[in-house]
Amino acid sequence: MSRSRMHRRGLAWGAAALLVAGVAVPAAAYASDSGQSVAHTPKSKQAKNVILLIGDGMGDSEITLARDYTVGAAGRLNMDKFPSTGAYTTYAVDKNGKPDYVTDSAASGTGWATGHKTVNGRISKTPGTDKPLPTILELAQKNGLATGSVTTAELTDATPAVLASHVGDRSCQGPADMKKCSADTLRNGGLGSIAEQSVNHKVDVLLGGGKARFDQTITEGPYKGKTVTEQARKLGYQIVTDDKGLSAVKPGKPVLGLFAPGNVPVEWTGKPAAVGGTDPQRCTTGNAGRPAGTPRLENQTRKALALLEAKQSKKHGNGKGFFLQVEGASIDKQDHAADPCGQIGETAAFDRAVKVARDYAAKHPDTLVVTTADHGHTSQIVPLEATPPGLSSTLVTNEGGKLKVNYSTNTPGQSQEHTGTQVRIAAQGPNADRVLGVTDQTDLFTTLRTALRLR
Repeated sequence: MSRSRMHRRGLAWGAAALLVAGVAVPAAAYASDSGQSVAHTPKSKQAKNVILLIGDGMGDSEITLARDYTVGAAGRLNMDKFPSTGAYTTYAVDKNGKPDYVTDSAASGTGWATGHKTVNGRISKTPGTDKPLPTILELAQKNGLATGSVTTAELTDATPAVLASHVGDRSCQGPADMKKCSADTLRNGGLGSIAEQSVNHKVDVLLGGGKARFDQTITEGPYKGKTVTEQARKLGYQIVTDDKGLSAVKPGKPVLGLFAPGNVPVEWTGKPAAVGGTDPQRCTTGNAGRPAGTPRLENQTRKALALLEAKQSKKHGNGKGFFLQVEGASIDKQDHAADPCGQIGETAAFDRAVKVARDYAAKHPDTLVVTTADHGHTSQIVPLEATPPGLSSTLVTNEGGKLKVNYSTNTPGQSQEHTGTQVRIAAQGPNADRVLGVTDQTDLFTTLRTALRLR
């Protein structure tokens, strides 16, 4: 055997041994879902674009449940196909910086948005002194990048809010919601409500729910007497409220899409979990309560990418790239409600948005794509013979098997709770290797900032 062949064989055996031992080995290349071969980008290469996808409350149990139901136990979701996969810790802190082991979405989002831990309920502010912290979106704007945020929640909900606002409490979403944020009011020298701050930031693409927040009347400052939606129009935003309007939007001006009064209605329905369980059920892959013309998350993601790509082109911008965050918000909300069908449908919808992002990156290998969750949640797959003390439901999966889901983090009738477990993080593109192993939520901020070379 030649020396070169022995060397290649040794490398192959070494890689195999690492895989058996459970160590991730980044591939030299991988295939996208469209069949294109995409080179594994060296960790030192700069990213031009970042797409960050957040499955709210999407712990390993939520991923496994959606996989088992939709593609089978041996199948793989789009989010399972990233070449680099690790885990990160998600705890919050108290005002003295001591660990609070179960985070909410405000503190967790602040972690990756700013690189700093904070107290539960706070939006991109310090834990002890309540001072604003610079966010990844603000840094991207400062460096000339186009920016966007897409969500199935209200645009003023915690996960999108951490990018372009700073308030002491996540409840301060609109001008009429400032009861817990007196220091953040304009009259006291603050920046106003989350809705006001979001449009004042002139984020290029804002798509989601929460129209009722933006229809509130501003009570102080230069836009007093106007609604936040009117404020957005004054700042040059194109306002759209359905998929037809979204499709017609042209690049060149910022876009505010408000597709529901509150959270965007879920895609799937079914019987919620119950004490003593439910009869075996199939989920209904539709929702009579979801108005016609409500754009799907994957379509919002595709349009956002097209608008941001146009914005950072030489024609409309400076060619410096973009930062986009996409949130599948109601995985969490349906977990709180112990509604497995709603939860699975939202995870499947999020997974289709992941495919859109990966397909984009296949054609633009200078794009870093990261998918993760903000925290774990309550659902657990348990044996069919188990008799959980709380709420449970039995599902009949697409492969014809029965699967029992248990929700027991709170007493029946109460909202189910987040958990303090570490969660998955996966990536492809420049600096994707930084997610390997076990990191912390705050490390994601450094990964994004390093990949984009933000100063």
